[in-house]
Amino acid sequence: MNIRELLKWVLLLWMGLVIWAAFLYVPPADKFVGESSRIVFFHVPMAWIAVLAFLISCVASVLYLRRREPRHDIRAAVAAGLGLLFAILATVTGAVFARIMWGAYWNWDPRQTSIVILMVIYAAYFALRGAVPDPERRAALAAVYAILAFVTVPFLVFVVPRIYWSLHPDTIINTRGSNEFDSRHTQVLMASLAGFTGLFVWFYTIGCRVEAIRRRRQQEAL
Repeated sequence: MNIRELLKWVLLLWMGLVIWAAFLYVPPADKFVGESSRIVFFHVPMAWIAVLAFLISCVASVLYLRRREPRHDIRAAVAAGLGLLFAILATVTGAVFARIMWGAYWNWDPRQTSIVILMVIYAAYFALRGAVPDPERRAALAAVYAILAFVTVPFLVFVVPRIYWSLHPDTIINTRGSNEFDSRHTQVLMASLAGFTGLFVWFYTIGCRVEAIRRRRQQEAL
């Protein structure tokens, strides 16, 4: 078994333990309705991965504009796609949490509204890529767009939701500077963040490899 296979099995075991701990190791947290606090162990890491992926897409886009190497365009596109996927998953888990806590899947809370705007921005990134047939021009325009799109991420994720009153609980990162989860909840959340980060790296590596093969075959077919 090579190191890559070993890491894959370690990651799968780690995520299995995270799921077990989220449902069986920790009790429901205080100030949450029913079992809703368990969703936090998945919702928060998904939101974190979305931000991380958009950042990687921005960095890869900057590298593409500087070096004009197709591999950076591949990395930017794959990262943006994964970022959009995890943003959707974060929105879905957030909606389930909202239904349990406040009685409705959608409340037009500042966080819900801002993440929808963010998803529209990055959906437009792929619309742009699909609308430009020339590969080099497509990559250049997409790179510029990805950089500008990421400028909105800190405001939509961290600033705007805190400007207005929000239903969304801030148990980990808040203006009071306190962690309102107990030690066991914090341990599981940190483990989940680590696991989802590893999962993202795995998906990202596979995605880049698959996209590179797809583009190579397209070129060979011309």
